[in-house]
Amino acid sequence: MSERGLVCFDMDRVLIDHLSTWQWVYDKLGISNEEAFNLYNQGLLNEWDWIILDIALIRSAVDGDLLDEDLRGWLRDCPRMKGWRECIQSLLDDGHEVAIISGGMQHSARMIAAQFPSSSQWRRRWGGIDRNTAAGIGGNDSLLHVFCNGWTSTPEGRIPDTGRYQVQMHAKGAIVKMLQRRLGISKQHTASVGDSAGDIDMFHESGFSITFNPWDERPKEHSTLTIEEKNLNLVLSEIRRYFRE
Repeated sequence: MSERGLVCFDMDRVLIDHLSTWQWVYDKLGISNEEAFNLYNQGLLNEWDWIILDIALIRSAVDGDLLDEDLRGWLRDCPRMKGWRECIQSLLDDGHEVAIISGGMQHSARMIAAQFPSSSQWRRRWGGIDRNTAAGIGGNDSLLHVFCNGWTSTPEGRIPDTGRYQVQMHAKGAIVKMLQRRLGISKQHTASVGDSAGDIDMFHESGFSITFNPWDERPKEHSTLTIEEKNLNLVLSEIRRYFRE
């Protein structure tokens, strides 16, 4: 299989070596979102309202306004998974499209995407990075496609009460299918990598899928294979093997 492919990555616990980017911020501030988490798991809270509650929780831990620069700063040192750069760069070098599809915070995904600039100047596009992130790489766009949740900000940099809700936790497959249509890539030529039940829908829209660093047992039966070791170079080897077949 030598045609151009599409590789879709979850972010938290896959590209990011932490429970989640949201949790990284909570840990920095010494707060817990356990109450909202439990309400969601009981079916008493939808995902949009969960994000709004999480933004309110973060706001309650700071003095004064919650600012865009605060959230960006707290995420700056969020740890990345072993082999992340080599894995993504090698897939790009092989001619494949790479996407991040995650319920995690968008700034972390955009910082990862910024490490792979294209030769084109930044423009607003579906799945693109923001202007501020592009400014850090000489005003260029990224080669990656990025879809995440998180926050929005006013022109003054303040964070409003409503959050950013772009990725539905158990419906990532819809984004995969839209990417396939826009890029002209089939399901057979699509690979995906995730860690949890939230990635199962993405797996179902892929010809090849990897449960990586699994959160629990649920995604394993829906993926082609499982990699327990936290090293994305192992993921790269398996995806390359699939596209060579």
